[in-house]
Amino acid sequence: MRRVKLDRIDRKILNDLQQDGRMTNVDLARRAGISAPPCLRRVRALEEAGFIRGYHADLNAEALGYGVSVFAQVGLSSQAEHDLKAFEALTNSWPEVRECHMLAGEMDFLLKVVAVDWDAYQRFLTTKLTAAPNVSHVKSALAIRTCKNAPGVPIDVEDELVAAQ
Repeated sequence: MRRVKLDRIDRKILNDLQQDGRMTNVDLARRAGISAPPCLRRVRALEEAGFIRGYHADLNAEALGYGVSVFAQVGLSSQAEHDLKAFEALTNSWPEVRECHMLAGEMDFLLKVVAVDWDAYQRFLTTKLTAAPNVSHVKSALAIRTCKNAPGVPIDVEDELVAAQ
């Protein structure tokens, strides 16, 4: 695995795009202290190197009618690699599952599930999640409120950052 050194300008670009992915190249360049053409070249290079995976809009779930967020801790009967992959593929097919993390420890997966209301989550739980092959148990935790939702990673724009590639 090759190590890539990101300079201060690269880190500033990454930090600013992470905060506002719709920022124009001109504004991004101004904030990074460079002109627009080299800024655009740097952004394209960061995309090609895999540091920037894509851009998306941060939607308001509640405004769109999804009033419930639940964290479901899922235990599987088998942790064989093909069973883990099969469960991951299944979660990718469920639009209610917004995040799926494989864990080390007592639980095998942690899912973030959104639903219109508690009854809709219960239907998802009983008809999809607990009915899925290899699922042995599920513990659900209803999110009461979110006090922080910071996607991405912390980027120190002052210190040198070495990233694996």
